[in-house]
Amino acid sequence: MDDPHVQYAKEVVAKDPMAAFLGIRLEEVRRAYSRLSVVIKPEYLNAHNRAHGMILSAMIDQAAAVAANSMEYDVLLVELKINYLAAATPGERITAEAKPVDIKKSLSLWTVDVRGASGTLVATGQALGYHRLREKKEVKKSGS
Repeated sequence: MDDPHVQYAKEVVAKDPMAAFLGIRLEEVRRAYSRLSVVIKPEYLNAHNRAHGMILSAMIDQAAAVAANSMEYDVLLVELKINYLAAATPGERITAEAKPVDIKKSLSLWTVDVRGASGTLVATGQALGYHRLREKKEVKKSGS
């Protein structure tokens, strides 16, 4: 049977309106892990014709949110720290992978690496999550 917490992360958190608007796509989710991707569109570029930090920040935030919400808690991210390390270029698909550093009862710390198509580390970030127990919620299946 599918883990209902992972299903919640997949069917609700991964499909939040901002992520959908940006075209952020879920590649994989399992307990305390997520991998997402997005293609760098012209609208996501800065003045130097490289991916703007905004899209990298959005990827880090979304990857951490999906991974953190794959457990029994509703998790709100309360802090992000990001290091921008390399450029991502127009048309390139970048991937963000979130993993836990530490998980406690009320807080969790996540690390997220964003890599370019060639595997180059484009950005790395940490996200701090605040937990509260999840109330029972119906998870709507896609297409229902």
